[in-house]
Amino acid sequence: MIETIPPRTTRSWTPLFGVAWLGVWLAQLTPIQLLLPAQIDRLAPGDWLDSVIAFGVISGIAGLFALIAFPVAGALSDLTRSRFGRRRTWIVIGAGVFAAGLVLLGFQHDYLGIGIAWTITLVGFCVISSALTALIGDLIPVSRRGTISAWIGGPQALGTILGLLLVTEVFTGVLDGYLAVAAVLVVLVIPFVATTPDEPSTIRTRPSLHSLLAGMWIDPRQHPDFAFTLAGRVLVNLGNALGTTLLLYFLLYGLGDENAEDDLVLLSLVYLVFLIAATFLGGMLSDRLGRRRLFVGVAAVFQGVAAAMLIVSPSLPTTFVGGALLGLGYGCFLSVDQALATQVLPDPESRGKDLGIMNVAMAVPQAMGPLVGAGLVAATGGFGAVFGAAAVLSIAGAVVVSRVKGVR
Repeated sequence: MIETIPPRTTRSWTPLFGVAWLGVWLAQLTPIQLLLPAQIDRLAPGDWLDSVIAFGVISGIAGLFALIAFPVAGALSDLTRSRFGRRRTWIVIGAGVFAAGLVLLGFQHDYLGIGIAWTITLVGFCVISSALTALIGDLIPVSRRGTISAWIGGPQALGTILGLLLVTEVFTGVLDGYLAVAAVLVVLVIPFVATTPDEPSTIRTRPSLHSLLAGMWIDPRQHPDFAFTLAGRVLVNLGNALGTTLLLYFLLYGLGDENAEDDLVLLSLVYLVFLIAATFLGGMLSDRLGRRRLFVGVAAVFQGVAAAMLIVSPSLPTTFVGGALLGLGYGCFLSVDQALATQVLPDPESRGKDLGIMNVAMAVPQAMGPLVGAGLVAATGGFGAVFGAAAVLSIAGAVVVSRVKGVR
């Protein structure tokens, strides 16, 4: 997959970047897909709707904190003058908070404790993600950002399947599962932190709280491409969240699947194969052709089709086909949209903050998806509306991204 050595980095930089993201995704998505809903479900035995709603509310509240954490962490990394590096400092801080939140989650036995611990966990995820994504703009030329961004998206599905296998086959208890994913996070991030080049901030002025907060607003009239990319990312990621975060509940209660947890692992494996292939192929083709919008638009449409299939034919075989299409679409979207985002930033001096705002459009929809999905399930008594909304949002995201003018 590695064609050339990126400027200012060693030959090992790209794979270690991917390994770090593998740890991040494994630690974030394993709880979302299995540990967290299973933990909550045990507090509401026999009433699956209450469990879905509780999962949605906890995820939504944590998402509100992520809305703040992403841009603030990015802005702070832009300004950090530590000799250890402006991004590396916050990668370490984020990994520490992230791991601590996961460990804390394992000891919780009520909704309030779970909510607080999951919020801490998600804030840690926001901090480390902001710093890691900013490094692409710091170190990688535009012509290679699609390929390098694939090393963010590709590990996402691999992290999910490895995490699910880890907590269903090796560490089967809730506490053991959380401790395991926290340990994997730390172990996989350390090599990248130890070897990646990073420099302290060159910004000498100390901004006030007012100027820091004011910088969070980017006028869409002055920077329309940034606004359209941000809006498209919100729509597509919310569509993806609706299509994926309630899958365990859909298998259990929508299809009556007696082997739901095992089938979720198999479904994740199908999703994994297609997502990884589409992530790397889409990123490399996008770099080679110098086009971003076309790939993002087609990817969003594929995701919409996958969700629509589950409305027309809600069955286990259709779910597996839909998982393949979803992986194909979302994989391509992950790599190419990340490259697109780095090309529409208003100011290189505030790259961390601006990408933090962009990352809000990835993490917050994933966090709010369970809440929106739970509301739709509660209102309709089934999952059809959830997948319908996922399809509509995905197609709308493709339309919005087509409005970007400054990038092909």
